[in-house]
Amino acid sequence: MNYKFSGTKMKKKITPKPTEAELEILQVLWKNGPSTVRTINDKLNEKKYVGYTTTLKIMQIMAEKNLVSRDMESRSHIYKAAYKQDETQKVLLDKLLDTAFGGSASKLVMQALGNKKTSKEEIDEIRKFLDKIEKDKK
Repeated sequence: MNYKFSGTKMKKKITPKPTEAELEILQVLWKNGPSTVRTINDKLNEKKYVGYTTTLKIMQIMAEKNLVSRDMESRSHIYKAAYKQDETQKVLLDKLLDTAFGGSASKLVMQALGNKKTSKEEIDEIRKFLDKIEKDKK
């Protein structure tokens, strides 16, 4: 389908920081692609009840903040995320790293690994990533 999305072009340096509720909506959009408010609301309700009008209002605010863009061609507006998931995660992680861990990546990683049960597969993946970082620095 061809959608015509409204909204400003993405500004790489000023990625908005979504709220928790906005992030839940973005997760749905990243996973499912462009969607109607009804579809997003149905997906949110699989985890916890959220009223349709609440979802609609949050998405209208998100459009004003340029977190999402919308195609207003059809009766049911189609929304899509304005930023890629990894861009948003980087902004949020940078903020968390600075505010909660004083900029220390090692403190963040140690806390993250200490708080959850990390699977052998995840540890292997982390080890490969660390090996790659070490190799790239040589």
